[in-house]
Amino acid sequence: MTGSVRNILSHPTAQSLWSDTAIPAPPTPALQESISVEVLIVGAGYTGLSAALHLAERGASVCVLDAHEPGWGASGRNGGQVNPTLKHDPDELTRIYGAEHSEKLIEAVSGSADLVFGLIARHAIDCQPVRAGWLQMGYTEKAVASMHARARQWERRGARVEMLDRTMLAQRVGSSAFAGGWLDGRAGSIQPLSYARGLTRAALNLKVQVHGRSPVTNLVRRGAQWTATTAGGATVTAAQVVLATNGYTDGLWPGLAKTVLAANSFIVATEPLGVKGDLFLPGGETASTSQRLLLYFRKDAQGRLLMGGRGHFRDPESSVDFRHLERAVALTFPQLGPVRYQYRWSGRVAITRDFMPHMHQPATGITMALGYNGRGIALATLMGRQVADMLNGTRGTEGGIPVTPLRPIPLHGLQRAYVAAGVAWYSLLDKLSG
Repeated sequence: MTGSVRNILSHPTAQSLWSDTAIPAPPTPALQESISVEVLIVGAGYTGLSAALHLAERGASVCVLDAHEPGWGASGRNGGQVNPTLKHDPDELTRIYGAEHSEKLIEAVSGSADLVFGLIARHAIDCQPVRAGWLQMGYTEKAVASMHARARQWERRGARVEMLDRTMLAQRVGSSAFAGGWLDGRAGSIQPLSYARGLTRAALNLKVQVHGRSPVTNLVRRGAQWTATTAGGATVTAAQVVLATNGYTDGLWPGLAKTVLAANSFIVATEPLGVKGDLFLPGGETASTSQRLLLYFRKDAQGRLLMGGRGHFRDPESSVDFRHLERAVALTFPQLGPVRYQYRWSGRVAITRDFMPHMHQPATGITMALGYNGRGIALATLMGRQVADMLNGTRGTEGGIPVTPLRPIPLHGLQRAYVAAGVAWYSLLDKLSG
């Protein structure tokens, strides 16, 4: 392990496998002077960087401010899986939104992985992209039947899918723990912090001003303009402001933080496994279980095994907090035998009440985008482009994530109890359903 967990959490980039292996960060010094731009974006994660890049491509002057540095939050700490799906299946989306809007939404989401890998190719981002698909697996025949029904829904809408029985899946995964599953051929994996840094560099090349270590402490409207003040005293004046802080949203805009539950996702990574690594996911796929409290895993470019899943609400304090993931590795891949863990880290996932991403425009010139429920690479990149389209006045944006009123979760102050109770309840349901 590279240092204690406590040291990892205090590291300026939340030290992890990704921070140790990412491409160098481009310079994003703290904002030192007051400036005026057309669009100010608060938050240099995937949403903010994608919005900045797409706005700059349309000729807008843009400034991005972050309290830490680009990719410091969940954008640089996730599992690196690029999954173009939502929590809801296509037929359920049709029931919720109606046939016309849902099909446009499904089409946009289905193309979100294409958007990510297209940006990587267009801007030559060195983030170890692999597009071998995503495996979703179940432990019971009942769970597998449900997943195959989901796969057929996506197949009817043009996705490349494969239905896998127990034997077929065991060959793809390298584990006999699962009863079957399906492959979504649209999906893939990346080095997530390198992707964030690559988006940053691409935005800088288009004259976007990106400043880290510049937390916004105040946001006020003066006439037709908004003025944001940083902790260092510098100001940014803009007609349009985008708040893109997701799981690290604070009190800058009243009530916004209370629209999501900021739950922790924990990840462990082994040391490089060498020839042992050939035993699992030989095709380079990513994988996750169908449990309500899912596990997700993959290999990185150096042959490490990563295992991730939900943890408790508080930030981890020692390696003990990650033992449930290490047990999951042992149960899923017993043929590996004892393995050493080189990294343990966590990041915050923004969970919404309806498990959908949210876009809000509560005041003139203010746009908010957040709530990716564990699918942030593809969805946040897509949402950033949609924000840019909306602010640029591009037609057809009504086919994406709908703009909804800002509705805080009731009794949000009890969110720790919500998350803890939810973990316990879903864990019990998973056990009862086998």
